[in-house]
Amino acid sequence: MMAGRVLLPVFFLVVLGSAFGQEPSGSAVPGTGNPFGQSLPPMYRGVETRIPGIYVTPVPNAPFTADVQIVSQEQLPDGSTRIRKMVNHIARQSSGRIYNERRLLVPPTYQAEPRLLSAHIYDPNTRLSTYLNPMTHIAQDIVLKRPPVAPQNSVPPKSPQKDSLLKEEELGEQPLGSVTLRGIRLSRTVPAAVSGTGKDVVIVDEYWYSADLSIYMIIKHKDPRTGEQIVAVSDVARHEPNAMQFDVPANYKRVDETPVD
Repeated sequence: MMAGRVLLPVFFLVVLGSAFGQEPSGSAVPGTGNPFGQSLPPMYRGVETRIPGIYVTPVPNAPFTADVQIVSQEQLPDGSTRIRKMVNHIARQSSGRIYNERRLLVPPTYQAEPRLLSAHIYDPNTRLSTYLNPMTHIAQDIVLKRPPVAPQNSVPPKSPQKDSLLKEEELGEQPLGSVTLRGIRLSRTVPAAVSGTGKDVVIVDEYWYSADLSIYMIIKHKDPRTGEQIVAVSDVARHEPNAMQFDVPANYKRVDETPVD
């Protein structure tokens, strides 16, 4: 297996709201035509202030470990700006089993690792999804009947409709360490009548995808009303992760919460 490290470039900037662990589904690998095999986003549903973290696609034969760098620049009602940051750890085994986590957003001056809020382990071979709660030391096990879908905003959303307020642009390719990224920009115009500002508002989302890793390495979001955001993968090590990272700690109580038919 090829080994290498992917380092985040200088353009890593800001992200709004919180980052969340995933509920993985099938591969989000780009198709033909549209480089992401997906169409324009759905009609605007209102101001969003939460985004997921990086969606680790549970595909086999592509192990790695990495960090997910997150910084938040949020526009507050009084006109001030609040900046926060977070670093999550992610991993994927050769079998396709993934590990993802969510940590506390902290001020930029905070130097220690942010506190772990939750962790998620998913095995696509058994469809066993395990959520770890560090506060209660409960491990919630759920065997899914079907692969779950990717969290909203973690991949370009699907929309079969065509609308003059939606615009899609292919951004081409750019290198990032040892991988090549393909980008797409989705722009949505929110008319003045419903934007809450009295004028048209343009929301811009960018997605940069690595076919080698089968994940989106960079996700950017900008809404003039609420702030700017980016979630980006850094420090990628393309080798088999430590198996202990996928184990439920011995001091956790496992609870089977699989729905009963």
